[in-house]
Amino acid sequence: MTVIWSAVAGGFLGTLALTTIVRAASEFGLTRMDLPLLLGTVLTENRRKARAIGYFIHFVIGPIFAVGYAALFIALGHHSWRMGALVGALHAVFTGTVLVNVILPLLHPRIATTDTAANDVSLIEPPGFLMRNYGRNTFLVALLAHIAFGAIVGWAVRF
Repeated sequence: MTVIWSAVAGGFLGTLALTTIVRAASEFGLTRMDLPLLLGTVLTENRRKARAIGYFIHFVIGPIFAVGYAALFIALGHHSWRMGALVGALHAVFTGTVLVNVILPLLHPRIATTDTAANDVSLIEPPGFLMRNYGRNTFLVALLAHIAFGAIVGWAVRF
């Protein structure tokens, strides 16, 4: 039971760090990625409500991912901040390639795709491969943020 609660705590702290890194990078003009908006517009087209909903979703999903990280650490028989950082880097690569280009367009009702007709109204620009549509540095920001998430989770997990 300790492993679950330590993963949830690490997931919350890791999500806080990831969200802060991405938000700060956005404020400094390094990326146009808006994770809360991207997540929240799955449920509503109201952009203000979408951000609030998106933050809530993000802080629910983060600890769930952390429990997944903990399960991987248990299977490998090892956990550390370094192992967590490595898993976080792999998570970022998966996110920047498969998740945003294959899975997200199937699940997100308001994201444009290559199949979207010109007269369709989409609220969200598709991220593109390695999220390049949100700026040249977006993948590097996401990579750094996911490495921080993983390192925090790897540090926090106890078993």
